[in-house]
Amino acid sequence: MFPSLLIHIHRIHERSTEVLSRTGGTFLLKGLWFTNMDILSTVDPANVHYIMSENFPNFPKGHELKKIFDVLSDGIFNSDLELWKNQRKLAREMIIHQRFHKCLVKTNVHKVENGLIPVLEFVAKEGRVLDLQDVFKRLTFDTTCILLTGFDPDCLSLELANVPFLNAMDDAKDVCFIRHLLPKSVWKLQQWLGIGPEKKLSKAEDVLDQVIGKYISMSHDELSNATKSEEDEESYDLLTSYMVNDAKTKTGLKFDDKFLRDTILNFMFAGNDTVASGLTWFIWLVVSHPEIEKKIREELKAIVLLGEGEKWRLFKADEVKNAIYLHVALCESLRLYPPIAIQHKTPLEPDILPSGHHVHSNMRVMIPLYAMGRMEHIWGYDASEFKPKRWISKRGTVKHEPS
Repeated sequence: MFPSLLIHIHRIHERSTEVLSRTGGTFLLKGLWFTNMDILSTVDPANVHYIMSENFPNFPKGHELKKIFDVLSDGIFNSDLELWKNQRKLAREMIIHQRFHKCLVKTNVHKVENGLIPVLEFVAKEGRVLDLQDVFKRLTFDTTCILLTGFDPDCLSLELANVPFLNAMDDAKDVCFIRHLLPKSVWKLQQWLGIGPEKKLSKAEDVLDQVIGKYISMSHDELSNATKSEEDEESYDLLTSYMVNDAKTKTGLKFDDKFLRDTILNFMFAGNDTVASGLTWFIWLVVSHPEIEKKIREELKAIVLLGEGEKWRLFKADEVKNAIYLHVALCESLRLYPPIAIQHKTPLEPDILPSGHHVHSNMRVMIPLYAMGRMEHIWGYDASEFKPKRWISKRGTVKHEPS
């Protein structure tokens, strides 16, 4: 099995889909005997519900994942149990805050109007070919950074200049993914010798620490000089909120610079590539299906007021909240190309999944969400096709599917 894994490593998501389609949705990958790399991969909805909901406490992310993503240190997406619960509670309080929502809308509108539109207009006028994935990564990197730190790195500009911070983020993610597929002894040896992907990760981590450290220092200075305040209605960022909430929290978390660094980096990891990936695949799918593009355009045109003409306009969030076809097209895009392609769990205690498969603490349990969205026994014979209408109910509303 291990040689087969190496042969297909460049197309691991497609390979997972093929294998799980042939094996009823659950497959045990036996690793080399000395690597402790047995992996149970499952897309069985009953198993997924059992792992992610019904018996959630027995399926933390595990120590192995924390080692793989050691660049994230003790941040929310790398922590388990009580530490995770405390961080999640605090993060949730801040993210559902009305001022954060206002800042989210304001930041996105500003960056689209003053960053994205000028770039698109410029390349259209010049007749250039544009890499939309790169543009979307820059767009979401800027907006995420503003929401988290209050500072704009200005990655999205007409120059589309090289940005070391963005490159370091990409390098760190690439190496963490490679670690998933290698025996720990191999990448640990590379880390010790300072060679290969591990050398790249070490350099990336230095850049990330340096830039985030600078943002933390600048926020401390602004708070000390009273040029930045949590009460400022015009701005709201998570870094400032975490700094001034130190005395208020009852979670027992230590709000030092390391905690702030881990928090910002974890949210950067989560918020940047996910949205950029979602936008990229959505545009690609819509452009590849002209009949669907036409329906979305017709739906949007119906929202435009008479007399506005055919010039471009920026839709407000409340204007498109009833744009059903746009909504279901996004749902369908996320089904086929989920920004988080794999969930990783490690059982605390030996357990038996609803499918009858045994799991134990020396085994990784993987939920390949990319493959799950392509299973015919879940979605039907047309599972691999882009069909937004599958999400529309008989009443004409967006159909709910249990996650």
